[in-house]
Amino acid sequence: MSPFPRQLRVVFAGTPAFAVPALDALIEAGHEICAVYTQPDRPSGRGRKLTASAVKTRALVRRLHIEQPSSMKSPESAERLSSLTPDAMVVVAYGQILPQAVLDVPRLGCFNIHASLLPRWRGAAPIQHAILAGDPRTGVSIMRMTQGLDSGPVIAQRELRIDPQMSAGELHDALAPLGASLMVEALEQVAGGHAAPREQNAGDATHAPKIVRGDAHIDWNASAERIERQVRAYDPWPGAESSWRGGPLKIWRAQARDRAVNAPAGEILQADAGGIEVACGTGVLALLALQLPGRNRVTAADFVHAHAMTGDRLI
Repeated sequence: MSPFPRQLRVVFAGTPAFAVPALDALIEAGHEICAVYTQPDRPSGRGRKLTASAVKTRALVRRLHIEQPSSMKSPESAERLSSLTPDAMVVVAYGQILPQAVLDVPRLGCFNIHASLLPRWRGAAPIQHAILAGDPRTGVSIMRMTQGLDSGPVIAQRELRIDPQMSAGELHDALAPLGASLMVEALEQVAGGHAAPREQNAGDATHAPKIVRGDAHIDWNASAERIERQVRAYDPWPGAESSWRGGPLKIWRAQARDRAVNAPAGEILQADAGGIEVACGTGVLALLALQLPGRNRVTAADFVHAHAMTGDRLI
């Protein structure tokens, strides 16, 4: 017989789709989810209709108790959490900073799934920054939460190779279930008293600040390899963007080609049935999928069928 109860009383805190597999995994592992904390409903879409988070949507299907405080910093927040008598709190992209008074409530502690191999890529956008940097691998880390930014001791990690063509959306979808299964394993180690937390080396830390829309504008003076990574990193949001004929042009798929050309950066070298090629600071970028405002994504072949581009310049 196990020396500790397998079922824990868990408070789950998460908001986006990345957190949903972890919620499901904890339930399927037999843990009692005594409450789900998620961000308040936000206006979304053209009609700005209030929309529930992905986690709230799943919690409603699971018939779980839901809490949506606008802030966790009030004394009442810690008191409310304490009234739930949780053994542990699992936090996955919740979107709020938890004060020490909240972190101190669960008997075993608060644990976070972070989508990187900490201490690399601490911060809000580890998936995008791993791709932007050209990292060959990334992974997930289970961390005991402290007041520092993603700086708590690491209980478990699992690596994943980044395919050279993988977009941020595809990497997100691969890491979410990986983190979910690892969290279940880590909680069992913690509850059994045989976890071995490892302090992070702050000197090795890199930072992954939040992505903003302006980050995705393409500088054609950069190398083709850099711009290709940018296209992958900003798919699905906000989408790598250039300007063509005075309006925005989204680029969703591209491939760097190591070829020297004597042309200004951004000049369209080729735009025909064979594809669209653009001169970069170094090398050439082949555009494979594009989108104009209000239109669907199309292949390069379909785009040039409708638009003559040769000799134009992207800026």
